Amino acid sequence: MTSPALQATPLTDQRPQLWLMVGASIFCTLVTVVFARLAYGLILPSMRASLGLNYAEAANLGTITALGYLSLVLPAGMLASRYGARRAILLGLVLGVAGFAGLSVASSYPLLMALMVMLGAATAFAYTPLISLLGAWYPERRGTVIGFANSGVGSGMLLAGAIVPLMTGAGSDADMGWRYVWGLFGVSALLCAIVSAIVLRDPPGSVVTGASGERAPRVRISAVYRNPHVVTVGLVYAVIGVTYIVQSIFMYSFALDAGIDPVVAGRLVALMGILSIFAGPAWGWGSDRIGHSRALVICMTLCLIGTLAPVLWPTLPAFIAHYLLLGISVTGLFTATLASATRTVSREHAAVAVSFVTLFFALGQLIGPALAGLLLETTNDFRLTFFISCVLMAAGIHLSWRSGRVQ
Repeated sequence: MTSPALQATPLTDQRPQLWLMVGASIFCTLVTVVFARLAYGLILPSMRASLGLNYAEAANLGTITALGYLSLVLPAGMLASRYGARRAILLGLVLGVAGFAGLSVASSYPLLMALMVMLGAATAFAYTPLISLLGAWYPERRGTVIGFANSGVGSGMLLAGAIVPLMTGAGSDADMGWRYVWGLFGVSALLCAIVSAIVLRDPPGSVVTGASGERAPRVRISAVYRNPHVVTVGLVYAVIGVTYIVQSIFMYSFALDAGIDPVVAGRLVALMGILSIFAGPAWGWGSDRIGHSRALVICMTLCLIGTLAPVLWPTLPAFIAHYLLLGISVTGLFTATLASATRTVSREHAAVAVSFVTLFFALGQLIGPALAGLLLETTNDFRLTFFISCVLMAAGIHLSWRSGRVQ
């Protein structure tokens, strides 16, 4: 049952304009999730060739980004609860600007690893507090507003899928194209920081303090970590973390390995992005009505079918089916999971709950690229790698079903 604290409150008269909040949130998601995390898979082939990296080294860069995310996602939630989500978001964007700028000029592998950690930290401090901020302002429509924010993933993948292959593909400067991409991302992060500083603000009652400014009792916060529903949602998010980051980093390379033209593969990524733009708000609206667990089951099933298609038939039609099905379902996974995470906790603990389930997601993202990279380096078999992802998705379907029955 939804906590009374999450019902509509007098916040209605104090809310900023919805279109401004949604617009800033989409921009922030685009920069801190897509550019900082997911676009690496598109940049990887040219970056790996230019720097002479093997698959394991390239995968380790993805893993170290997840490590930065994992190690700081809980502190980010606590920071947002104590000092406000707006400050945490701005800190994350500043880290993103620095990380992108560094990657545009760095060549040393240890320095590249440090900069990728910085991008992971940027996502931790910006994205998870953003989600709790939206849920705090719009508790009765949290699925819908989170869905709109997550449409930034689709917008970002559309832009990345269209721009990155052109800047790094045939006819471009192989040694500089990927650097220009990181530099472009840095400029975008700087603009996003300016917009966020102007638009975003914290709602009253979203900071864990008492009337005189003291911290709320620790026992109340620790109760979030023992909430069976929150833990189950966290396990679902762990499965999403493993499978989606592997898809983001290696599916494009799988398509190239199967003989798909790079420009065509890039357009498929863009197609996925276009669909995700509309799928995020649609799943947010739908999950508020049919239930978040049911939405999770449907979306996870679609992802399983879409990932299994190129495993069974690594041909162009199968890759089209993959990007089509993931385009209409992936943002539904993120939206329903994050909305569900706050369903059984109070408003002031929303940031902690979101950060806690995101810790599972980050752990999955840490493990996924490392194991996938090792497996690919050993077997050079993309089909086996994605078959294992399908097995994990099947487990995720069961956990999604259970999340609606655990309180």
